[in-house]
Amino acid sequence: MAEAEKVKFAFDIFDFDGKGEVDAFYIGDLLRAVDLNPSEKSVSQFSPPEKKGEKMIKIGDFMPMYQTIKKEKGKGSYEDFVECMKLYDKQEDGTMMFAELEYILTALGEPMEKEQVKIALAELAPEEDEDGLIPYDVFLKKLCAK
Repeated sequence: MAEAEKVKFAFDIFDFDGKGEVDAFYIGDLLRAVDLNPSEKSVSQFSPPEKKGEKMIKIGDFMPMYQTIKKEKGKGSYEDFVECMKLYDKQEDGTMMFAELEYILTALGEPMEKEQVKIALAELAPEEDEDGLIPYDVFLKKLCAK
């Protein structure tokens, strides 16, 4: 599917009334629906309204947003995440404390809500061993595959 088709397809899904418009409240969701992974800070540059029904956008308004986010650097690849996790790999054996991973997700960068972290760890993280360690590559491979 060509890029323009993919964007149009996602836009049409969010065009609940079939009027060729999407509520600007959904800008972030729409960007994620076209396989981009913008941070909340990146999405905020487009000034999405705080509530539904305040502002509508057409696909012509959305395409520049899509292009801007697509060009952004620093989305983070598997390799980037591995390098970050190595900072927490005290034994230098590909493992880290499960509790530290939980802390990273709830407190650093763009923190996740505790409930989101609980779900993510349940779905993506392997069981911790008797020392509280997990192999972080298993977590990262599942995370980057999603």
